[in-house]
Amino acid sequence: MIGIVVSRADEASTHVAEHLLGLVDWTESMDDSRPDAAGGGVVYRHGAFELREFDALHLELDGVAGAFSERPSLVAFASRHSGETGPLLTAHFTGNFGPAEYGGEPNAVAAAAPGAQAALVESFDEYAPEGYEVGMECTHHGPTAVGCPSLFVELGSGEDEWRDPAGAEAVARAILDLSAFDGDGSAESSGERATDGERSVMGERTVVGFGGGHYVPRFERVVRETAWTVGHVAADWGLDAMGDPGDHRDVIEAAFAASGAEHALVEGSRPALEAVVADLGYRVVSETWLREVGDRDLDVVAAVEGELGAVADGVRFGDRRLDDAEGWVTRSLPDDLLAAARAVDADRTRSLVDRETVAFQTRNSGSQVRGRAAFPDDDAYDALVDGLAGVLDADYDDVRREDDRVVASKDAFDPRRAHQEGVPEGPKFGRLASGDAVEVDGERIDPDDVTTHQEDVFEL
Repeated sequence: MIGIVVSRADEASTHVAEHLLGLVDWTESMDDSRPDAAGGGVVYRHGAFELREFDALHLELDGVAGAFSERPSLVAFASRHSGETGPLLTAHFTGNFGPAEYGGEPNAVAAAAPGAQAALVESFDEYAPEGYEVGMECTHHGPTAVGCPSLFVELGSGEDEWRDPAGAEAVARAILDLSAFDGDGSAESSGERATDGERSVMGERTVVGFGGGHYVPRFERVVRETAWTVGHVAADWGLDAMGDPGDHRDVIEAAFAASGAEHALVEGSRPALEAVVADLGYRVVSETWLREVGDRDLDVVAAVEGELGAVADGVRFGDRRLDDAEGWVTRSLPDDLLAAARAVDADRTRSLVDRETVAFQTRNSGSQVRGRAAFPDDDAYDALVDGLAGVLDADYDDVRREDDRVVASKDAFDPRRAHQEGVPEGPKFGRLASGDAVEVDGERIDPDDVTTHQEDVFEL
């Protein structure tokens, strides 16, 4: 079950609730076991959702999961957003890195819902009215003890937007799309996005974010453009308020546990924080690493990095996917053949490497493939060699593979011989190179007279 929390003290919250109740059919019942101000009274049910109203502001509702008829798999706080950002649809998790100025406990975080947040961003993009921005925020304010994974779903950023029917409807539709995150896998209902089976509130692969401002464009980019989700984000101001990370290992560890994460993405330079993260057993990764790894099996990624080196050292992943961290082969790349093929057609050469490898070493920030590579089997290595030989066909008369080498040969115009024949540099050089005879001082010079047979051998 997914709980929706509506605050009567929040104009935007009640407006979103009106649209929620109007978009789909709800069943009403009475709960006399709780005061009306604390979620009792009229309760609304629709499919996976249960909607309850409260008098208090959301940030004061610690333990709100206990107000529902059963423990929710997710709680969505329909809320306003206040700021100077203009029309905005946004989402964030709750907690305090440092003092608790706006609800909750100091140095405490609520259970996050990274998968649900990523889905909200996608839904916001679809439903946002013209003129509205879509974004995510860092972790800030209470409650810090909701009782289940939760997130704020917000309409902002001022009274005009709080009262805007189009904005409120967009938020309502985005909340309804969250039915995919119902713990019992309840079927989709009218107006809700289809899903391929049960989806995880915590996300399959998640990073905790550290650094940056209140709004988190870098972490939003990770959610939009990679297979990774983002859990709690401690902005610079939160980290500064928290103080020495070595003195607050518990809240750092809590951020990972509450996000279901094993990896961290740090914006800016924070060596002391990174040292604490590593000491706690988590890994600090880069945005490049997240993009390279994508949705690949993390055991395979670890095994490949253990063999070839880290992404930070230039390792890049190819298109061949493995489900098992064992059974693949490592081979030295034919560097000279690669260089020759790259000189003929760089894009095709890189495409061949991507197509046949699990991962490969590079130089020059990933631009030059060189060194060793992981292949699913020896056949893939042979396919790469044959493909590279095929690239050379455009520049050689004959290319053939002979056991452990590729032999490429061609007859080419030789400027040195042309000079020896007395041919002046200029147009006559060009005509000879194109295969046409020329006349010099009354003598005919044929292309064969200034041609050299060239044979290049590329050892494998």
